[in-house]
Amino acid sequence: MELWEQIALGALAVLVLFLFRPGIKATFERSKNAEEKHWGTLALLAVVLISFVIFLIWSVR
Repeated sequence: MELWEQIALGALAVLVLFLFRPGIKATFERSKNAEEKHWGTLALLAVVLISFVIFLIWSVR
């Protein structure tokens, strides 16, 4: 990848972070104030995601 493409990609990533920052901040605030924590759901999603990535790596070998 050329240097200008890497710079453009970095600038785009920073722009996306600035665009989504208010929503992410509000989500974290709601999560802090939530009565019930959903750690089981988070753990399940993490396991499914990791399993899927391992499957993809295994399938191309």
